[in-house]
Amino acid sequence: MESIRDLFRIGHGPSSSHTMGPRSAAERFYADHPDAAAFRATLYGSLAATGRGHFTDRAIMDAFGVKPVDIVWKPEESLPYHPNALKLEAISPTGIIQAEETIYSVGGGKVVREGQYLMQAADTYALSSLSDILAYVDMHGQMFWEYVQDCEGPDIWDFLSEIWKTMKTSVERGIETEGVLPGDLRLQRKASSYHVRANGFRGSLKRRSLLYAYALAVAEENAAGNVIVTAPTCGSCGVLPGVLYNLAANYGFADTKILRALATAGLIGTLVKHNASISGAQVGCQGEIGTACSMAAAAAAQLFGGSPAQIEYAAEMGLEHHLGLTCDPIGGYVQIPCIERNAFAASRALDANTYALLSDGRHRISFDFIVDTMNKTGKDLPRIYKETSLGGLALASGAQRYRPH
Repeated sequence: MESIRDLFRIGHGPSSSHTMGPRSAAERFYADHPDAAAFRATLYGSLAATGRGHFTDRAIMDAFGVKPVDIVWKPEESLPYHPNALKLEAISPTGIIQAEETIYSVGGGKVVREGQYLMQAADTYALSSLSDILAYVDMHGQMFWEYVQDCEGPDIWDFLSEIWKTMKTSVERGIETEGVLPGDLRLQRKASSYHVRANGFRGSLKRRSLLYAYALAVAEENAAGNVIVTAPTCGSCGVLPGVLYNLAANYGFADTKILRALATAGLIGTLVKHNASISGAQVGCQGEIGTACSMAAAAAAQLFGGSPAQIEYAAEMGLEHHLGLTCDPIGGYVQIPCIERNAFAASRALDANTYALLSDGRHRISFDFIVDTMNKTGKDLPRIYKETSLGGLALASGAQRYRPH
């Protein structure tokens, strides 16, 4: 199983699979063919269906600088390996195709060249199920973060420190920024006003309201195309930082403990990515928001002193209660329902944490079984509910679509 470094990625939103992935692929292709007179990018399947709302075309054109770029949209044509596919072509001054490459954006900002998926990357983790990892840490008297440290090496803390710094910056920038998000929806930012109102409350109501503000802040920063951390994706990037920022601010957890919680969250997210998918185009929003909630629930349970069994239970509930969640963004923008889902998933993560800590950690349905169930559910979901904007909430139109917020 790969490193958590491949899960947490710092970059510009609004989508890890539709913006970050295609941009990095185009940058690499341009570096390989700098002398081409022009380029062509053909987008297939989900990448084409919601590409305009995700600013895929802008990301690709930015990557090629001043060179002419022809964007071809083929939403009804899907390539076999993954719904998010693009073909890049380098074109000579006489119009001859000098080179071409088919690339898949598989989620979380990761891209693979055609044929690369047949290759096995070196494993950072020998164990790839949470039940096996639970048995291992129980045998060695460890917590999950210690297992991560053993597998990743001590320099993982420098990496996670940079991740946490970026997460905090996105929260703080988001709660200070007002205005309208880019795109046809004309959606007003809410995090700043929610933050002001939340500070007028007291006790648990204040803490829960601040949680909403922090999660919204990051999700809105993502929707604006600003720098965030995939956790595990751009569309679900507000859940984990919202929860961790809230707990650090309201309960005084030191950065050392936050980084350990991040390590555990990264392990949970990587398990889902390895054994199922975090791509909305592949399994729906359950793979994005559901995984983010699971990661945040596990992190919170660790911070509040949960045992490995209780942490596993919290992670299981975070994913279980998002099963079947569709990916149906209006207009292809990572705004409605995506932004609100970050706030509600952050709240649900803390609920899963509390529920798990009230127990002794024993329960009937394992995390591994839920991951497998989510994967099967995602495969059974009709294509219109998997980031194509062809069904569900994406069908909102007219007054419904543009009602003031």
